[in-house]
Amino acid sequence: QATIDSAALAGNPLGDAAQRPLWVYLPPAYDADPTARFPVIYLIQGYTGTLGMWANRSPFRPTVLELVDDLFARTDTPPALVVGVDAWTAYGGSQYVDSPGTGNYHSYLCDDLVPFVDARWRTIADRESRAITGKSSGGFGAMITPMLRPDLFGAFASHAGDTLYELCYIKDFAEAARRLRDEYDGSYDVFWRDFRSRVAFTKPGDPVLVSVYGVAACFSADPDGTVRLPFDPATGRLVEPVWQRWLDWDPVRMVPRYAAALRSQRAVWVDAGRRDEYYLDLGAQAFVAELAAIGVAPQFELFDAAHGAIEYRYPLALRFLSERLAR
Repeated sequence: QATIDSAALAGNPLGDAAQRPLWVYLPPAYDADPTARFPVIYLIQGYTGTLGMWANRSPFRPTVLELVDDLFARTDTPPALVVGVDAWTAYGGSQYVDSPGTGNYHSYLCDDLVPFVDARWRTIADRESRAITGKSSGGFGAMITPMLRPDLFGAFASHAGDTLYELCYIKDFAEAARRLRDEYDGSYDVFWRDFRSRVAFTKPGDPVLVSVYGVAACFSADPDGTVRLPFDPATGRLVEPVWQRWLDWDPVRMVPRYAAALRSQRAVWVDAGRRDEYYLDLGAQAFVAELAAIGVAPQFELFDAAHGAIEYRYPLALRFLSERLAR
């Protein structure tokens, strides 16, 4: 584990730490040959994910750290470094974008973290040897980062990444509007005062209220940091200009705008559970269909699962990416 002082996060609007932890997994081959250089795969987390969660253990299941170690230590997977990224905010996440509502987390990832890793470990510092992968909001970040920075990333994998926003988000707007009406006088200020006065996530409405506001802070904050909701909290009705700002971040809709960057990718992996509660299986299908329209054919799979407890998918994509990165 290491620590980075991020210039991009200095003075961020939420007052979150600019000094961030990261962990770097070194495969056994790294020490075996002190002259060799290796590809790098960045592993990013879903909303409310923290770096320490990679070590969380569920009953009868290995941790993500153990899954990564098992992949490179016990199989013939070509060795690569795996970098775990911290992008936590006071709202629970950053969506890995630059926003006046949360901070410059895209710049932190691309302009601070990548050079930091390349300077300190024996990496192959080239986009042909660098990939990014994640799940949920991390899957979203893994999709959009190579679109925005194809100079840095040449491959990606998304597990149930946020896509097709009319399916995955609008139902949450309805629930958030109800919770605000019935429990918080229609006010997010009242909600945040209550939420921060007690143990987090002890009320049923906490997860949806946190995530909806947090993503709004990422996607639809004004230049002065004012967070604009994509719906009227009094009625639940969409506020179309604000909603359009969210749709502009929908990977399905981004594909045509970033076709050249996507065509340049060495490898693309997309998967999702068939029972995903946010309909991200349908979003994955829509994303893959848009990729097909520009001539990109990813590795694509729907599997029998819901949105959670799919950490066992990480090694599949890590191996896929490691086999296809340049060496």
